[in-house]
Amino acid sequence: MAVTDTSPSAPAAIGFARRRQTLIIGWLLLALAVFVAFVFALPVTGDASFRLAFPGDAFSMPNLVVPAAPYAWVVAAVLAFFGVRQFLPGASRWSGLLFGIGLLLAVTPFLTWATAGKSFSLTGMLQATIVRAVPIALGGLAGVLSERVAVVNIAIEGMLLAGAFTGAVVGSLLGGTGGLVAAVLVGGAFGLLLAALVVTYRVDQIIAGVAINLLVLGLTSYVSSQVLTHYRELNNAPVFKAVNIPFLSDLPVIGPVLFQHNIFVYGALIMVAIATYYLFHTASGLRARAVGEHPEAADTLGINVYRIRYINVTLAGMAAGFGGAWFTLGSVGRFDENMTNGRGYIGLAAMIFGRWHPVGALMAALVFGFADSLQQKLAILRTPIPAEFLAMAPYIATIVLVAGLIGRARPPAADGKPYVKE
Repeated sequence: MAVTDTSPSAPAAIGFARRRQTLIIGWLLLALAVFVAFVFALPVTGDASFRLAFPGDAFSMPNLVVPAAPYAWVVAAVLAFFGVRQFLPGASRWSGLLFGIGLLLAVTPFLTWATAGKSFSLTGMLQATIVRAVPIALGGLAGVLSERVAVVNIAIEGMLLAGAFTGAVVGSLLGGTGGLVAAVLVGGAFGLLLAALVVTYRVDQIIAGVAINLLVLGLTSYVSSQVLTHYRELNNAPVFKAVNIPFLSDLPVIGPVLFQHNIFVYGALIMVAIATYYLFHTASGLRARAVGEHPEAADTLGINVYRIRYINVTLAGMAAGFGGAWFTLGSVGRFDENMTNGRGYIGLAAMIFGRWHPVGALMAALVFGFADSLQQKLAILRTPIPAEFLAMAPYIATIVLVAGLIGRARPPAADGKPYVKE
């Protein structure tokens, strides 16, 4: 009887070996960078004090005091250990997740260096991380909903901007709830427009998305400069206040970080949970994923490919509209030109890093939110780093995480390909 060869193919084995070598080198370089930067180049003495409680909290927590210099040694050793661990069997199973954790860990000595001899609120920084991750998470969710049915959604940036503009204007006239509903509907309208262009008329998906982005940017900038500057009452929307969850909001550290937010944070978490259940635990979600993987096969089984793509892309637009309203109704109460500032594109990066999964996109959004809140805290601590470089932090995180260091992510098989019914 012939023996079946179940060993991996030569190209796959070579690719696996190269990826492991890349991870090992990456871990060791991270460890070396931390060691050189914070032991030799930027030697520091003293302790960093991180406040864990806000004034008036129900439970008082002592400050977390970290000796800055020894901590850098410990982090470098841990990163080096993770690199050596790649030689062990089964190490590649969680290598991507561990490398993401390692990148965050490598940032913490920088934080202790900046805080040495000072103190700042760590709980406040983590709370800001959650808040600033909201539009990115919703942008990533919009990308997941679209690309799971094989529609590349470059227009997320425009949908976020449209939601922000609509939320400000309609919110100024009808109040916060009216502005939020209008933002969701306008986002859905642009999702429907994108679906019509790429599904019915089979316009190139990248070009259609870029066109929508430019259209929204041009319209909102024109109205903002020509109308809102003269009629300021149209750009003075109320901001949704934080809703404290009873008992849970009083928990130390966890309470302020997770349970003292406005409707946008809770809404984002609920939408991620619903999208996950819809895509992976319902028949409708199975049909949607089938359309994204093999639309021809789905069509032969009686699934209406066009209708499912229309529905999902419209829902994606509504999610992005909700995320766009955060910029105005959830933050500052007014609209400024191009205030989304590329968050839609970062949302796409979060979707890729999250491997086209709603929860994965949320986790990636938290990484970007952490980078965003970190640069704010470092500015408050008055580090000698120029503010322009600090503002680059979220975008540097985007480049690092999607540069292939985490491993190759596979999109849906039919992603970006128009479908023509036979």
